[in-house]
Amino acid sequence: MSPRDDIPTRRGEDGDGSVQVRLDPGVRIEGARVFAIYGKGGIGKSTTSSNLSVAFSMLGRRVLQIGCDPKHDSTFTLTGRLQPTVIDILKDVDFHPEELRPEDFVTTGFNGVMCVEAGGPPAGTGCGGYVVGQTVKLLKQHHLLEDTDVVIFDVLGDVVCGGFAAPLQHADRAVIVTANDFDSIYAMNRIIAAVQAKARNYNVRLAGCIANRSRETDEVDRYCRTVGFRRLAHMPDLDAIRRSRLKKKTLFEMDADPEVLRARDEYLRLAETLWAGTDPLAPAPLEDRAIFELLGFD
Repeated sequence: MSPRDDIPTRRGEDGDGSVQVRLDPGVRIEGARVFAIYGKGGIGKSTTSSNLSVAFSMLGRRVLQIGCDPKHDSTFTLTGRLQPTVIDILKDVDFHPEELRPEDFVTTGFNGVMCVEAGGPPAGTGCGGYVVGQTVKLLKQHHLLEDTDVVIFDVLGDVVCGGFAAPLQHADRAVIVTANDFDSIYAMNRIIAAVQAKARNYNVRLAGCIANRSRETDEVDRYCRTVGFRRLAHMPDLDAIRRSRLKKKTLFEMDADPEVLRARDEYLRLAETLWAGTDPLAPAPLEDRAIFELLGFD
């Protein structure tokens, strides 16, 4: 298995000025609804992804969550521990995937959610897009995608280079996690531009955003109105969410106090919204100076 298995993309083919890795077109996720979760680093993408995965499973869907961060901490609240990464497991067998069994790289988490940590190359070496591509290829080789209804990619930070934009080549919808502050919305604006570039050549479209860890949503809503975007959900800054991370559990395993029930209901509502299908959005991201002038107070 070699990076040469992937197909290089020529300059400009995947967005103006881009030189990226285009994955093998034969390695596609078929039959499942695929969501890619993006957002500023530390905004709560893994918490959102894991609770959303459980919410889908509570609706009777068969769910697979793929963590795309070298820290491999996307799924630990689903499984109660850190999982080994696909890239490390492949290294252990000298990149001979035929020697692997599904249980070597897939763990069943809470309420049956299948969990995979793709991992990534060490800092400054290799391409995260190659790792995502090999993970999907491995899942297909072991027929693990055939009985899956929902796939959720939890993607590293707000990196929108060719490597960590790779999940967009598989996704039907991209969802952005933000907060009601300048830095998060500024990052969301750049992610929107990246997804729009991918949408020229791939099926991915924007679904909307989730306001997370935010008491209010006024700045998020102002931005959405301006560019033609949509807020799908609002997760307030609840201490129950912090406690669930410390307990290495999803909210659906926590004691059902009012805060927990409120958050669970919002995740279930979000899962129902996404499963029912969202209209594809084509917002017009702002220039940096325009977003600077839009947000905040004079």
